[in-house]
Amino acid sequence: MEQKQDTKQQVGVNPTEAGSLAKVPNSQETSDQFQDIKNQVLEILSELPAIITGFFGQYQKPIVTLGLILAVIITLKVMLAVVESLNDIPLLAPTFELIGIIYSGWFVYRYLLRASNRQELSAELQAWKDQLLGDKPSDS
Repeated sequence: MEQKQDTKQQVGVNPTEAGSLAKVPNSQETSDQFQDIKNQVLEILSELPAIITGFFGQYQKPIVTLGLILAVIITLKVMLAVVESLNDIPLLAPTFELIGIIYSGWFVYRYLLRASNRQELSAELQAWKDQLLGDKPSDS
């Protein structure tokens, strides 16, 4: 077995030598520094409404667009959560599927089987598109 050697270091303390102490600033210097910092913070806070107003005025369209996109995303997530919770209720999901199948059958029968009905559907869709996009029918 190896013998362990004592590797203790001797720390010497010399009480006759004076060390240097950290100087504590007097209360006047501390008060002046505090007052300077306080004035800077108050100046920034007093200019904050003007800064925010200028920022919003400059970037109003992108901010509104971003807000609308976030609102749409949140709305879609909530709607999907509601639909998913409704889908978990027994007999409700098959009922919705049956309603969808019946409605699809009615739509095909009403609008897609005959040529005259397809033309009627096309005219209705065009009128809806013109109304939505603001296009006026041209006289040609």
